[in-house]
Amino acid sequence: MATWKTRGLRGSAFESLINSTNEYYRSKKLALVQKIPTPITPLKFDSERKLITEAYFDKDSTVDYIGVVQEIPVAFDAKECHTDTFSMQNIHEHQYRFMEEFEEQGGVAFVLIYFTERNDMYYLRFKELREYYERIERDGHAKNFKYNELEDDYFLKPRGPAIVNYLEGLSLDLSERE
Repeated sequence: MATWKTRGLRGSAFESLINSTNEYYRSKKLALVQKIPTPITPLKFDSERKLITEAYFDKDSTVDYIGVVQEIPVAFDAKECHTDTFSMQNIHEHQYRFMEEFEEQGGVAFVLIYFTERNDMYYLRFKELREYYERIERDGHAKNFKYNELEDDYFLKPRGPAIVNYLEGLSLDLSERE
């Protein structure tokens, strides 16, 4: 049974920006995307601070967000990276398999990565993620990829209230699929 001891809300600032962007997209009727809660069972609770301090995961989660953008099903995960090297261990096998199956069903899966030291956000296409996984299996490559390997066109630029403007990455992703 997997357990979790909190070290603060890692990634919560990035997720807050995504949530805000999702609300903006919803208000403009551009997308309807929601955060999927991770099912946990609390073991220890700090009643003074009203905070769960230890819990176990009820089951493997899939991705952080799921929804629809202009009739296109989307599923994505949000990750923070504090260096220029992104460890593939941050994307669990069950998450990868879920995204793979989601794509097979006609949806679009991707990962949003926030490189905190550079203050850059990146739209990682599932196709690109698959290539990184395959080179590990095929070539025995290190279980990571570097910032400088990423495609410039998929770095996200804030647009007004859409701070994590992933619709821009999605649009480019879709145009390359046609």
